[in-house]
Amino acid sequence: MQNYADNMRDFVEKHVTGLAVALVAGVSALALRRWMSGGVCRSRVRLDGKTVLITGANCGIGKETALDMANRGAKVIMACRDMTKARIAADEIRQQSGNGNVVVKKLDLASLQSVRDLAKEIQENEERLDILINNAGIMYCPKWETEDGFEMQFGVNHLGHFLLTNTLLDLLKKSTPSRIVNVSSTAHEKGRIHFEDINLDKDYDPYTSYRQSKLANVLFSRELASRLKDTGVTVYSLHPGVIRTELGRHLFPTLAMWKRIVAAAVMTFVKSPWEGAQTTLHCAMDESLANSSGLYYSDCAPKEPAPQALDDAAAKRLWDLSASMVGLA
Repeated sequence: MQNYADNMRDFVEKHVTGLAVALVAGVSALALRRWMSGGVCRSRVRLDGKTVLITGANCGIGKETALDMANRGAKVIMACRDMTKARIAADEIRQQSGNGNVVVKKLDLASLQSVRDLAKEIQENEERLDILINNAGIMYCPKWETEDGFEMQFGVNHLGHFLLTNTLLDLLKKSTPSRIVNVSSTAHEKGRIHFEDINLDKDYDPYTSYRQSKLANVLFSRELASRLKDTGVTVYSLHPGVIRTELGRHLFPTLAMWKRIVAAAVMTFVKSPWEGAQTTLHCAMDESLANSSGLYYSDCAPKEPAPQALDDAAAKRLWDLSASMVGLA
């Protein structure tokens, strides 16, 4: 035993610098991980008798949001493109929450007809809609087009949700107080709306496209909040954080090998889907936000968006253009 203690002391004395570096690195890593995890939704509100619709709810933060709301007693409508994955996710949510009132509906945001079909079904079969969460999205894909000929990221991330929200507004107004939550991204800070080439036909870049679509989410929320003033329907946009989800599936294969290695290491520090869902849940339920509308949130707290996201003229112009593109003008 004495020999063991002596050996340990000798080892520490010889490697004191290395051990100190390792300790500091370990503590720093834990601190970074804790900082990256962000805020937590503190609301304990129950949602019994309430109906929630979440797009893209079969995986990632959408699934975690659906599970949380099912745990609170809500009827959860999972609006998804991949019905096989959605049914599997719904079964898991029913089992984990004990809530059998979790249903799956078909929604392909790259098809305006699919959006209209879902909206019609909801209008005809649901008596109320208390919370609409526009969560689904696509990121950094090649130059693809939607069924209607729109650039894919703008079409799915913005236009599909724009049409869905507008066609469900009467039901949301009937169910007041109700909320609309639009999941955006900090990527909007580098975005601009290319009004002169909205589909980026002249010079497509996946990063430019994604940033435009995320800025559109924030501008849409701002204009929508203005139009819904004093109706009892409130609107929120948010940055969920950098999260370990499938959203980056189109980006990773395009990276050089060394970038993939770095990205894999970085991913150990980013948010889990549960952590990423917290700001969505905060905006959808927290009682302190009942009288707030049109604001942008990050880590469960209001945050000033980029200057271009506060441009009311651009928000109005985007609304008019979007309405024209989806046939609401």
